[in-house]
Amino acid sequence: MNQTGPTESKRSFLRAFPATFWLANVFELFERGAYYGLNALLGRYLTDKTGGALGFDEDEAGLLQGVVYAATYVVPILGGALADRYGYRRMLLLAFSLLSAGYFLSGQVTAYWVFFATLLVMATGSGLFKPIITGTIARVTDEKTSGFGFGIYYWMINLGALIAPLVAGWLRGFSWSYVFFASSLYCALMLLLTAVAYREPPRPQSRKSVQEVLAGALTVLSDARFMLLIFVYSGFWILYFQNFGAVLWYLRDFIDPAPVNAVFAYLPFSWKFDAEFVTSINAGTIVLLQIVVSRTVRNFKALPTMVGGILIGSAGFLLLSASQYAWVFVLGIVVFSIGEMTCHPKYYGYVGLVAPEEQKAVYMGYAFLYGVVGALVGANLGGEMYTALLKPLVGAEDPSGALRGFWLTFVAVGVATAVLLFAYNALFGQDTPATRARARTVMFAVYGLLLLAAAGITWHVHSATGGVPAKTAIQAGIMLAVGLGGLAALAGAGRRARA
Repeated sequence: MNQTGPTESKRSFLRAFPATFWLANVFELFERGAYYGLNALLGRYLTDKTGGALGFDEDEAGLLQGVVYAATYVVPILGGALADRYGYRRMLLLAFSLLSAGYFLSGQVTAYWVFFATLLVMATGSGLFKPIITGTIARVTDEKTSGFGFGIYYWMINLGALIAPLVAGWLRGFSWSYVFFASSLYCALMLLLTAVAYREPPRPQSRKSVQEVLAGALTVLSDARFMLLIFVYSGFWILYFQNFGAVLWYLRDFIDPAPVNAVFAYLPFSWKFDAEFVTSINAGTIVLLQIVVSRTVRNFKALPTMVGGILIGSAGFLLLSASQYAWVFVLGIVVFSIGEMTCHPKYYGYVGLVAPEEQKAVYMGYAFLYGVVGALVGANLGGEMYTALLKPLVGAEDPSGALRGFWLTFVAVGVATAVLLFAYNALFGQDTPATRARARTVMFAVYGLLLLAAAGITWHVHSATGGVPAKTAIQAGIMLAVGLGGLAALAGAGRRARA
């Protein structure tokens, strides 16, 4: 009898994946390396006043980051349909071309709005790229291999986020332009690899047109229960996006890195604790502990696990409020990361529970919209609060009270998100006519408040300054668009329900 040992079984299992699978994961590693390598430092590049950085105010940086990050979540809505219609290889070539050009051009310009535009080119490429890789992996794996295949995919994301920021931090020591050039180079190399090695995976016979995709999106966006869940869960991502802005500025202005650098002195690297380590600590924690955490919570129900993860993440921000000691800062990032890896995988399971039975797959496809709200609100809120509350205290003798209040605001957002999730589950968790009606009432109020906020902010700024700056106009315009769009979607859903 022939027997296959464990080593040979493992090799056979790995050989079950075709070359296209491994190539797609290499693409993911380098694209995420390019993304996180830059964005781990972007908040500092935008606001630092020395060393060749741009020197914008933190509120200006928050607006830019919020819109750019949100774009990377919006573009995939069309990206998947375009890939199915025109081919994965063609869209990969386009995505890597936009990514490489966007990164490179961003390193060559300094004017705020031009830099904004070049980063949006990058964001468009990133948004087009996302569904192509997940689609490739889904189409070259089967029921037996997909779980392990997507595990490799998620590990590649975090491996890129772990290593690339450290490389970017080293390159920054030479020139900021090298950071942008490295991200551009990663994507240019993947563009070349796509051209010579990528083979089109099997595509579905039924391919949706762009119009059909937009119609499907409208169906989801007009579902008040689903959108209410998106708005509630995005509260946690308001905390997450501080890691690319407020956390970096806080490290620069209020944390003495000497205790961490004293440990680094014993390592064979000339490391200095700075912004790039925030993203690397987050990703490194996930790489090391994700399997342990996943196994711990695998038999727990989705909702309490999500709430527990959000509270753990909030505890990370509570640590930031407690002390300016560098190791407490590091511990805060680690604790937040544990909360993130506890909460987020269960979120997709919970979406599957609350989505209408006949449309679960469609709703899962739009579950990522939490990132749009989280980015727009989180980055803007962090930038505005930092400019108003903390920036004037840089160099002050004892700013601890204001620092504590700043971070406790985000702790409150996290705790409120956890409480609201419980309330959502109790009041809207079951898909019934009554819960749909209640959700529509709540979302009408949410969208209406956005319209009032847009008008109020515009009026206040105009009264105070005699005009409406472009930054305020964009912020108000986003709230206006979401508010009006949401009300129109709800009204359309009501008409369809009565028809």
